[in-house]
Amino acid sequence: MKLGNYDMDKRLAGYAAIIVIGLAAPWLFPGYKAQMTELWLFIVFALAWDHTGGQMGYNSFGNVVFMGVGMYVCALTQVGLFYSIADYTAARGGGTIFIFDVPDFLLGLALGLPAAAIAAAVVAAVLGSAVLGMRGQYFAICTLGLGIAAGEIAAGWEWIGAGSGMTTPNPPDGLGDINRFLYFLSAALAVATFLTLRWIYTTRLALAINAVRDDEDKAEAMGLPTTRIKVMAWTVSAIFLGMAGGLYGNLKKFIDPVDIAFSGATVGVWMVLMAILGGKGTLWGPVIGAVIFQITKEFFWTYLLGWQRVALGLLIVVIVVFFPQGIMGWVRARYPERFGHRVEPAAGAKGEGARP
Repeated sequence: MKLGNYDMDKRLAGYAAIIVIGLAAPWLFPGYKAQMTELWLFIVFALAWDHTGGQMGYNSFGNVVFMGVGMYVCALTQVGLFYSIADYTAARGGGTIFIFDVPDFLLGLALGLPAAAIAAAVVAAVLGSAVLGMRGQYFAICTLGLGIAAGEIAAGWEWIGAGSGMTTPNPPDGLGDINRFLYFLSAALAVATFLTLRWIYTTRLALAINAVRDDEDKAEAMGLPTTRIKVMAWTVSAIFLGMAGGLYGNLKKFIDPVDIAFSGATVGVWMVLMAILGGKGTLWGPVIGAVIFQITKEFFWTYLLGWQRVALGLLIVVIVVFFPQGIMGWVRARYPERFGHRVEPAAGAKGEGARP
């Protein structure tokens, strides 16, 4: 159904409002810059997970591997450009010994984020070639194991700090408000992720990915190279997760191998939850789910401290039981005409199309 000028104007006005609010948010809510930066990164996490979990139907619990790889590679690049990584990790970051000025810090990020994306993509291509032949619960369990294994490997690797973790470079004073700086970087990454996936979903690759989700056996019988398609989709997700991981590590300022970098029990589960909450297999669903989840999480951590994980667990149960199709799925079912679906009048109804 073609949008009228009025509908198009409303959509453009909505986009403009989002852009204005996004640009002004650090000044409108200065006390919540870190939380809003985290929200942008959560949007990337949810969109990247949904690319394979929603669009392709492969529910992965191991996407946190790509986030963790990106987090470490970005931090190691930031440090390794100027200092010995072994000395840096042995000194636990030693802020008085290892000094980063503004050009050093910016160069480290400028090279660290692309390096994180490349490293995550390589890991996804290698792992995907090995595990994407599995399906259903076997694939999900295997990816869960990958996340646990990655955390244990990082926790035993002395060069990157082992179980003691690794601090990210201290931002120089001349950079100004580091949270505001990371906010705009994270916002730019979220917008880039959204626009890139939006473009991908208009290509033949999207049709192939959806064919794998709908009936992989038929897609394979028709000649589609399903394994190669699945690896490509997982690699695309990994690219964005790697860069988001690099920014997330700088936001947290400390990389713990199990609780932050490869945190399957928290961020790994939250990726899935945000996509399901908003609506799997949709473009806006993960975005909406991430916004609602982040607001709810912060509310729980503020007013239910000590019981916040219990409340979060109950939220997961409510979402799965009452919103299995997510918010976007519920809205589409209730208002199909809003999404361009023609609604035929019921039999026996008065008016055009009714039976005599």
